[in-house]
Amino acid sequence: MPSADKLLQRLRRRPESWLVGVILIVGAFLSAAAPGFLTTANLVDLLESYSVQAVLALGLFVVLVSGGIDISFAATASVAQYLAALMAARLQLPGFACIGAGLLVGTALGCLNATLIHFVRITSIIASIAMMSVTFSLLMYFSGGKSIYNLPDWWTDRIVFWQTEDAAGDLTRITLPVVVMVVAAILTWLMMTRSTVGRQLYALGGNPEAARRVGANIAALHYVAYGFLGFMAALAGLLQAHRVGESVPSAMYGTELAVLSAAVLGGASLSGGIGTVPGVLCGIVLLAMLQNGLNLLGVSSYFFQIVIGLTILISTSITVLSTRSRRRRRNPAGEPAHG
Repeated sequence: MPSADKLLQRLRRRPESWLVGVILIVGAFLSAAAPGFLTTANLVDLLESYSVQAVLALGLFVVLVSGGIDISFAATASVAQYLAALMAARLQLPGFACIGAGLLVGTALGCLNATLIHFVRITSIIASIAMMSVTFSLLMYFSGGKSIYNLPDWWTDRIVFWQTEDAAGDLTRITLPVVVMVVAAILTWLMMTRSTVGRQLYALGGNPEAARRVGANIAALHYVAYGFLGFMAALAGLLQAHRVGESVPSAMYGTELAVLSAAVLGGASLSGGIGTVPGVLCGIVLLAMLQNGLNLLGVSSYFFQIVIGLTILISTSITVLSTRSRRRRRNPAGEPAHG
């Protein structure tokens, strides 16, 4: 049937389809190799464990689509989290003030990145590396690297929306981090697919000059993209403190590569203009399954770092090769094509 053929061709072109296939294959292998892997309790625990990284990846996805890159998000999350923890534990301020201040600081740091990139004309990777170094070093200098353990109950109490217990006594719970991750994914999807700003961000990443000529406000788009990532980083930082019950200045430092690999694995291009929210979520799920499965199989954690590095290399190579292939099809005369 022609309609079925067209649907199959469309699915083949979408990276999410391939990722779902890989997830099913990896899931089947791990469930056979590690009996404790394919249980509802373990899978839901995986979702909660990776909810913080998923929120970070959703924010980074927006920046990647706009054609930029920002690896200062972990430092931003740490600063926002620690500031909110200081206000809550030392100053005894109410929850809305601490959460609001944390989110505001994260958004402000993201907007500062946008200012450096758009008005000072610093390359996004250089600006974000510099900001990461400055903000994280300032945090460690003023905090002395000391954790805050006496967070108030409103922050650390586990919030359970639904739970059940199986015959073996294992609890399956849908908690606040999972719900926040789902809400963040829906809002990001709506912004990127159902709003003018989202379409302009895709246009900016695909062809900045064309986006400028059709009247897109490039400065405003940079502030939206980097400010959104700053907001999501702060939200992830607050969520991390809720999960572990303390604020550790260096807890989120070093998660940059895992978050970046999840985004590019899900189809977000490092050259901009490409990527979807479902793809990013599939990337997070696949990485979570791989890390959990390798842990259950007793494989060294260093091997997972190899997986992350290879993921970035292979995903980026596939993106570049597919882009060249599309350009050749559009330009069969063989005129020079760059990139």
